[in-house]
Amino acid sequence: MPLPFAPPLEPMLAEAADDIPQGPGWRYEPKWDGFRALVFRDGESVELQSRSGQPLARYFPEVVQALKEALPERIIVDGEIIRVGEKGLDFDGLQLRLHPAASRVNRLAQEIPASFVAFDLLAVGDDDWRERPGLLRREELLRCVRESERVFVTPQTSDPSVAKAWFEDFEGAGCDGVMARREELPYSSGKRVMVKVKHRRTADCVVGGFREGKTKGSVGALLLGLYDDAGVLHHVGHTSSFTAKEKKALFERLSPLAEVAPAEAPSFGEGRTPGAPSRWSSGKEQPWTRLPPTLVCEVYFDYLQGDRFRHGATFIRWREDKPPTACTYGQLLPPNPFSLDAIRALPR
Repeated sequence: MPLPFAPPLEPMLAEAADDIPQGPGWRYEPKWDGFRALVFRDGESVELQSRSGQPLARYFPEVVQALKEALPERIIVDGEIIRVGEKGLDFDGLQLRLHPAASRVNRLAQEIPASFVAFDLLAVGDDDWRERPGLLRREELLRCVRESERVFVTPQTSDPSVAKAWFEDFEGAGCDGVMARREELPYSSGKRVMVKVKHRRTADCVVGGFREGKTKGSVGALLLGLYDDAGVLHHVGHTSSFTAKEKKALFERLSPLAEVAPAEAPSFGEGRTPGAPSRWSSGKEQPWTRLPPTLVCEVYFDYLQGDRFRHGATFIRWREDKPPTACTYGQLLPPNPFSLDAIRALPR
């Protein structure tokens, strides 16, 4: 018989919150930094569906094989494909896996293998489990998964103090924060019924340039930089969290500074620059205006991807009191280094 339902299926989603919810009925898990994936196993057939509904199995043959060894022959599971590097979760390495050439896919599967962490059960055999309470789905998931080096079930706790400790400690292993879910709720595809509490950290960055906005005479984004140990300024991201009025005011403030010759006050150039080609730019030219590295601003950021901000940062304030040379990578070091093996060894 076929599975109770087939892909594509929208996964259950989460609403962002500033604090970890508390009270009876809440269950907490680490928030993993990887590719969300629904697993549909029907005998020898294993499909991995991304959050957007795209197939992922061809990119991760070692995960497919590990799932065949870890799961029953007919099952549907929700989870995350992760890449464990030397310093914790490695999202950059995970993105490298999305390559069109089969020969490279097979080589990368050996060189930078991925793993799968399961956190919900949707169906087993002929039975659709989506309408059953989350706590029962969790108990059945633990019975179904034969954990291995490549496949394991995420830790979970009902103690908010433990969840808070996870939130603080697991950042050092590359986890994004904490997920919270109600133990009595069914699996609701496409609905934001879970809660995610992400790390929100600040950094003081040099403003090394800007991109103009769509409206003439406005700034679309400030280009942010940090100094490495050798004193070289590297582009790490941008912030564009401004109103239309603020964008015009920024242009009036920054345009005169752009007339300063780079030789007198060098900005980006020796290190990574905003115009440097990358696999994220898709070959599109993105013109920008150079500024001398004299202005410093404080921003919020959520994720670090390698040595840059994965998403746009949020502007907080100008830091006239901070010298630009004090804006270094050192302030981004995650606290409390924590082993992923230690996370996996936690009670289920």
